[in-house]
Amino acid sequence: MHIQEWLETIPAVSIYLLVGLVIGLESLGIPLPGEIVLVSSALLASQHGEIDPVILGLCAITGAIVGDSIGYAIGRRGGKPLLERLGRRFPKHFGPQQVALAERSFEKWGMWAVFFGRFVALLRIFAGPLAGVLRMPYWRFLIANVLGGILWAGGTTAVIYSVGIVAEPWLKRFSWLALGLAVLFGLAVTLVVRSRMKKAAAAVGTAEAEIPAQQSAPATVGE
Repeated sequence: MHIQEWLETIPAVSIYLLVGLVIGLESLGIPLPGEIVLVSSALLASQHGEIDPVILGLCAITGAIVGDSIGYAIGRRGGKPLLERLGRRFPKHFGPQQVALAERSFEKWGMWAVFFGRFVALLRIFAGPLAGVLRMPYWRFLIANVLGGILWAGGTTAVIYSVGIVAEPWLKRFSWLALGLAVLFGLAVTLVVRSRMKKAAAAVGTAEAEIPAQQSAPATVGE
């Protein structure tokens, strides 16, 4: 069953709670499809009047901010050993290359890695725990967390809801075609993002491997 068809079978209150819970757990550091659930729920709200998009957006924002904050607290308490345990349990999400890439993003962008991380699947999972592990000052983390949560969760809800309202007549006439195109588009975007993330992670791994090699290289004779 398609996720949107499944969402249609549960009450509005349950959808609000589901969206907040899934996004909260994803932000906490558990690999879950928070963005898919949010987009599907916002699109469903545009087709069903009993689902209030404002309440939906507020639940998504709350889940994002609270989840990230809990992730920060867990990361600050668990430190590097926590990332190592997560790497053994979720190697595709918390493997050495993924951790190195996320750390590089934090070193480059600081608190803004938390803000922009909302819009990148990998960093959305990492942002809270990694900010805690790296001992980012909480007030910096909180500002980026709140702003990012509002813009990503609230903005996504508003945009998808508006698109659903505008596209409703067209979707009724070409529902299967629209669904097929949406699936193909989603797969294409996923493949492109994964490809770029793998290339970036590989580049980070290569750079880290070159540093020890350079440090251990023997001095040139005759210096």
